Amino acid sequence: MKAPTCQLYLISPIDVGGDFPDRLAEALDAGPVAAFQFRVKNMDQHDAARLAEPLQAICAARDVAFIVNDDVALAKRLGADGVHLGQGDGDPREARGILGPDAQIGVTCHASRHLAMEAGEAGADYVAFGAFYPTTTKAVEHHADAEILEWWQGMFELPCVAIGGITVANAPTLVEAGADFLAVSGGIWAHPEGPAAAVRAFAAILDSPSAAE
Repeated sequence: MKAPTCQLYLISPIDVGGDFPDRLAEALDAGPVAAFQFRVKNMDQHDAARLAEPLQAICAARDVAFIVNDDVALAKRLGADGVHLGQGDGDPREARGILGPDAQIGVTCHASRHLAMEAGEAGADYVAFGAFYPTTTKAVEHHADAEILEWWQGMFELPCVAIGGITVANAPTLVEAGADFLAVSGGIWAHPEGPAAAVRAFAAILDSPSAAE
């Protein structure tokens, strides 16, 4: 029986101004992408919303879920498809109460089985494990091994997301271990041939028979 195909989950760079909307559209038009996470830091909500709105429209036009990182209030203001919570960003139950039953709520669980089970019990729609590889996107305090994906898939139905330093070169290991989604930032936006080429390369991996067995 063929397992559900692992899907691509893009995370924005910190700088989403300038020509980034065009780069996002280029990436999303290059192959299947399940979700896009809007991730900016230390920004006034009004400014963040101004930057988010064109990106949200690009995602909506392509049926790509628009997820806000860390900020439930911003997600509510934008009418986003969901929110991704770090361990210090609030309880999934509270986020659900604010955003409603249809919101997609994800929780960062680092390399902790316990945190992942707690997130599932609190009503999260997915759990995220990582970092699996070194990354320049953010400081890495927690390192996860692919085995945690295998364990999760063997125990729970809730989707799991692999995050942290994922590139075209190292992605197959995580797909084979059972990741439902690969969350990728630098591996897309810093790809030497551009984001569209990166998405096409990931799509080839995710569509390969060995990745779906």
